Amino acid sequence: MKIVLQKVKRSSVEVKGKIVGEISDGYLLLLAIHKDDSQKDADILVEKILKLRLFSSPMSKSFMEQNIVEYGGGILVVSQFTLYGDCTKGTRPSFSDSAPAQQAEELYEYFLKKIREECDLHLEHGEFGAHMEVELINNGPITLVLESGAA
Repeated sequence: MKIVLQKVKRSSVEVKGKIVGEISDGYLLLLAIHKDDSQKDADILVEKILKLRLFSSPMSKSFMEQNIVEYGGGILVVSQFTLYGDCTKGTRPSFSDSAPAQQAEELYEYFLKKIREECDLHLEHGEFGAHMEVELINNGPITLVLESGAA
């Protein structure tokens, strides 16, 4: 499992001209499911994401001392199978490492469920498998690539 985490001032995702998810002050997560991933991979990354200290405390000027739960930010999750695109051969990426659609959707839904179980943050998400338009305003910018280690 691979995630591109971006700390944002705000972010939204639109499907067919309609906003389906929108947050302010939090994380935009672009989530890719590998063909060898399991629920354990989601568990690992949810724990990591919720514990990462990327926010400053309003009471202090210290940098990166609070995690998103302590800060009370929002999370917007967008499925992004293209993160496993392999461009080493030719000019068209291969997505053979991405999970098949049914497996990917099940793990995507499990990932969302796991976040809901672990915290009561404002959680929004895109529409799995849809063509989406994602808008964001980076904060920092802070962008991290996280991997569960299965791939």
